Amino acid sequence: MVQASTSPVQKEMDAPAAPQAISTWSGQAREQAVQQMFTAIARVYDLNNTLLSFGLHHRWKKITASYVPITTGGKALDVGAGTADLALLVEPRMGTNGRVIASDLNHAMLVEGLKKITNRGLGQRITCLEANVEHLGFPEGTFHAVTTGFCMRNVGDLRQAVTEIHRILQPGGRFVCLEFSRPVFKWLRTLYDWYSFRLLPWIGTKVAHDTTGVYEYLPASIRNFPGQEQLKQVLLDAGFRQVTYRNLTGGIVAIHVAVK
Repeated sequence: MVQASTSPVQKEMDAPAAPQAISTWSGQAREQAVQQMFTAIARVYDLNNTLLSFGLHHRWKKITASYVPITTGGKALDVGAGTADLALLVEPRMGTNGRVIASDLNHAMLVEGLKKITNRGLGQRITCLEANVEHLGFPEGTFHAVTTGFCMRNVGDLRQAVTEIHRILQPGGRFVCLEFSRPVFKWLRTLYDWYSFRLLPWIGTKVAHDTTGVYEYLPASIRNFPGQEQLKQVLLDAGFRQVTYRNLTGGIVAIHVAVK
């Protein structure tokens, strides 16, 4: 569970920081800044995802969930669950008596996710938990599968988060990670950079009426996040014995599947 605490770099947090700069921070300073931004846009997060991805995020998440093995009585954890889209897609794959925990550090995002879960009558199968992926309180080997969608580039310490996910997975369990990545074609990289750094911040801010700069932070966080091969190596270094990835939409996003 998450406990409130004081940042060791409070001086930096007292003054407004450029959103792009936050993407280069690490530790609790990054964590606090990111949570402040996501709290501000929680109520319009789903709308903006659909608008800014041209609806593609629904397809990306469905494909991600398909990499979770179907089981009976399975236990899955969705980290950085946000508004619970991916947790809802994973739930039927856990079978009879299966359970899914939708965890996120951001309370406001989980509130939105809980509304969806409740409206679908799945409160007995999906539990929302406010937690930090870097310090999960579950015993070793608890889960058959761990999933995440568009979360890992926002954590304070990527390697610690991946190591913790590896710890709580059962032997043979899968970590399925959906994240923005590196477009594989030069022309697409050029177009994507223009969209990300020019058009996306303008559209996102107009729709969300956001003043935190989250839509400037997001493209910067993508650029500073490891590419496909680099993330694969991070997962291998954490102890996963087999890691593969699949590019979607020309590598704008990638799904990494890591087996413990």
